[in-house]
This record gives sequence, C-alpha cells and structure tokens, in this order.
Amino acid sequence: MQKYIIILALITMSCKGQNEKNNQTEKPTSEIIKTSEFELIKAENQKGLLILFPCFPCDSENTLSEFKIAEISKENGFSVLAMDLNERLYLNPKEKKELAEKITGIIREQNLSEKNIFVGGFSSGGNVSLIISDYLVKSKSQIQPKGVFIVDSPVDLLGLYKTAEKNLKLNFSEPAVAESKWIKEMLDNEFGNPESGIVNYELNSPFTLETQNIDNLKGLENLKIRLYTEPDLKWWSENANNDYEDLNAYYIQKLSEKLKTEFGNNNIELIKTENKGYRVNGERHPHSWSIVNEKDLIKWMTE
Repeated sequence: MQKYIIILALITMSCKGQNEKNNQTEKPTSEIIKTSEFELIKAENQKGLLILFPCFPCDSENTLSEFKIAEISKENGFSVLAMDLNERLYLNPKEKKELAEKITGIIREQNLSEKNIFVGGFSSGGNVSLIISDYLVKSKSQIQPKGVFIVDSPVDLLGLYKTAEKNLKLNFSEPAVAESKWIKEMLDNEFGNPESGIVNYELNSPFTLETQNIDNLKGLENLKIRLYTEPDLKWWSENANNDYEDLNAYYIQKLSEKLKTEFGNNNIELIKTENKGYRVNGERHPHSWSIVNEKDLIKWMTE
C-alpha cells in the first residue's frame, strides 16, 4: 500500500542542543525523557507546557528535527511534550477520552506545569490539536489549554475528499493518483461517499466549509488560536497542478473567517507566510513546520 507517498502534502510530509556557556551567562538546563509514546524536553524552571502532535506518518523525533522549538522553549521556561500519536485525521469519542487521560497522566507523572498549556500540530497533527483542545474544554478536564495552533492542516475532511476526487480526474502524476486514491478509499470506508450524505464528515471534521460547521471547535471560544499556512499557489500549480481552492490554505482561511465571526477577532490569528517553507534537508516545500517563527510563537505563548 502506498500509504505514505508524499505528494500534495495535504496530510503528510517526509517528513539536540547541548548546554553551552558563554562569558556571562549559562543557558537553562533541561531533562530529556523519551518513551514509546512521547519525547519530553523538561525545562528547569517551568512556566508552561507546549504539547506537539506530528504529521500523519511522523513521530516525535521528526517533529523535533523539523521544528526547532525545544531550545527557545526551554530558555523561556516551557517544557516541550512531543507526542508520537500519528495516523489520525480526527479523533473518535473513545480516542478523545483516552488521549485526554494520557496527556493528564503524563503531566502529573512528570510534574509538568498545569498552567499556560499550549497545544499545536503540523498537518494532520493540527487537526488532532484542535479536536483534543476542544474536548479538554468541553469535558471540563483538570488540564485546560490556554491556546492552540495548527500548521497547514487539512481542517475540512470533506474538502480533502473533494480534492482527492479532483486529483484522480486530473491524473497529473503517479504519486498524486496513488495518494488521492488512498485518501478517497479511507474516507469512503470511514465516513461513506459524500454523495450519500455528509453527516459523518460534519461529526468528525474540525470544520466543514459546505455547511459552515464548527461544532467540533465550539469549546475553543476563549482560547488563543493561531492558524499558520503558506499559500504558495505557484509552487502548488507547478508541483501538483492545484488551484487555490484545492489547498489546505484555502480551507484554513475560510475557517479563520468563520471563527472570527463566531468568536470575535481578538484571539484568532491567521498567519500567511511567504517563502518560509523548507524541510530540514533544505528542500523547498510550503507544507512544512518551518513556516512557524519559533521566537514569535514563544512570544505569543508568554504574552
């Protein structure tokens, strides 16, 4: 099965520093804990916690390699909990409960800060970040996030289905056809063909543009929210023959507009970048962790 072929990067990507001394100051130390479920960079003086979710086929190692957030987080008193939970475009009710319990357990067991908790994820990991943050608020969990951010995530699963259908018709490239076929088959199996109804998509997707549905995000009303994307249409046109309406960026913009209408403008930020998307190996790709400015993100978290 060509499950992890990387093409549109709608849901995938192909996806430590040592303590240094200078003449005047010593950087804060940290403890690194790695298990089969997460990697934790534990700040010495904890002021908060950043929880990260990876892209569909990725893991914590990939996250911390592609996203250079650990050092600056540590310097600002934020521990970083990079989760290994992947292969999720959404969370069913059982998965929400289990993940909430797992996060709570890790925080308690590792004596992490229960204040100033921020959750974020790349690609499909952004979907998980939105949905679990919503669940933590609605379930009145003892662990409450202060903010959530996504990085070029496929927030509309119905839109993802439609793009896959379009790519199959375009037959632009073998990789594009292979992944689009897999996406369509997976969503057909999970939620059914949309021609027979879209209720299952609405029940599970963070956002459904067709019906303006954000029921799975209503719990985020009082949280700080950032939506990162790099809508490089020229790149997508050349590499995947995509229009703007086919991109994650399009649905993210529409989600931003809906959230601002529902929640107000104060806590919602849509951040569109230009020429910031590069993989750690130097490959140019607008669908990358690198579109996030780490210093600016930390500033947003500490304000």
